[in-house]
Amino acid sequence: MSITRRHFLAAGAAATTLSLWPRFAQASGRDDTRLLVVLLRGGLDGLHAVVPTGDPQHAALRGRLAVADARRLDADFGLHPALAFSHELYARREWMPVLAVAPPYRQRSHFEAQDNLESGTAATGGASGGWLNRCVAALPSSRALSVSTVMPLILRGPAEATTWSPPLPDDVNPILLQRLQTLYAADPQLAHPFEQAVAAQGMQAGGNVARLPQAMAAAARFMAANDGPRVGFVENTGWDTHAQQGPVLARKLAELDQGLRQFHDGIGEAWSRTVVVVTTEFGRTAAVNGTGGTDHGTGTLAMLAGGAVAGGRVAGDWPGLSPSQLNEGRDLRATADLRSVFKGVVGDHLGIARTTLDARVFPDSGGTTAMKDLLRG
Repeated sequence: MSITRRHFLAAGAAATTLSLWPRFAQASGRDDTRLLVVLLRGGLDGLHAVVPTGDPQHAALRGRLAVADARRLDADFGLHPALAFSHELYARREWMPVLAVAPPYRQRSHFEAQDNLESGTAATGGASGGWLNRCVAALPSSRALSVSTVMPLILRGPAEATTWSPPLPDDVNPILLQRLQTLYAADPQLAHPFEQAVAAQGMQAGGNVARLPQAMAAAARFMAANDGPRVGFVENTGWDTHAQQGPVLARKLAELDQGLRQFHDGIGEAWSRTVVVVTTEFGRTAAVNGTGGTDHGTGTLAMLAGGAVAGGRVAGDWPGLSPSQLNEGRDLRATADLRSVFKGVVGDHLGIARTTLDARVFPDSGGTTAMKDLLRG
């Protein structure tokens, strides 16, 4: 989708407000790296995004929900066709999925799982603030930006962080949008037209929140500047696919893919020093339910993109989909803690010491080892 005049003006406003950031000397080497974390709220079905085509149980579990035209990644996995740009990056070795991951919380509450993921601790509640804020606190002369209306838990804490969101058009009532979203979301005929109408306003139905492509484009404009934030955060809702998952995820994955393209194009030459981490709070059931969707699960995936990523391969320890291999006989079993992925990225990419990661960024996580070889050497 091309950027409309409204989107262009909003992004321009984002670039203009860069002047509000405190100036610091242009960095070099590891001090000039960029990290963007994208949180997909609602629980992405990892089996729908990266399809285990080589697993003998997959077709029977998925039935009519199976993705028949997945783009080949390797002999065992394919990529949803909506992720076309991601597939291009995979061929360039700048995109990589990490399979069978989950935060320490292994139950099925959206709110508890999101709090657990954002806090970076083994406990729920989020009282300790967010792990991404603690990353920023461990870096010299660094700032963070969240493209959101309010500061998310992941960036709450003592380190300097700010929020930015696009201006809300005068003719749109956000409360009305929220109510209409609930009304139309479960209707297979009306859900898509409603989302298209909301998209024309350049926001999500939740109110004054940029849609994912626009949010990632705005983040790129902030982070591309030499004196801009090194760390960014973008969030997106609508990934809770209990019904009609096929068309819903085709649309949502296309938006994610477009957002990644816009971030890639917008951040320019800094792409070579950038890592984008796409994550979600949990996965979905392995089998399709009675309404063409999937229910809350555990194991899911993370996606890494950027010029600093050692991509072009599928990472993670695949547990299999046979009944004995599933978690509680229903979900993909998580074989790695998401914090091991986060540690592997921020330790190597931002240069944060292992002792700091274990004790401060992810408190009391010494038993969770950083995943190796995620980034280029």
